[in-house]
Amino acid sequence: MHILNARFGRALLLSALSAWTLTACDIPGMGPDPKELQRIEEAKAIGGACRHALKGVEDCYLLNDKAVKSAIFEGWKDMDAYMRENKIEGQKTTVTIEEVIKPEPPKPAEPEPEPEPEKKGRRKR
Repeated sequence: MHILNARFGRALLLSALSAWTLTACDIPGMGPDPKELQRIEEAKAIGGACRHALKGVEDCYLLNDKAVKSAIFEGWKDMDAYMRENKIEGQKTTVTIEEVIKPEPPKPAEPEPEPEPEKKGRRKR
């Protein structure tokens, strides 16, 4: 019984030691995707720019529908806190949402094909 406890103790110690050493490893490819991090940072910058341009966060969502909404809000909120803390006035933009988001013009209707006139005469049998 004593031998079993010694083997189990060594195995437990070895597994704990290997787990501890692997926590300090920087394994390539195990971190977040750099492209996803870039998308999130760009969305934060968009949110901050919208706040500085005195646009509401909902308008910012409409103007940037492909950006990550949670990151846009985070950037907008951070810029809002920064502007209030430093008493910075925003810059009113001259571009309106209606100018950016234009409805698609209706497509011209295709003319319906004219039915062929019935031929009078003999029928084929």
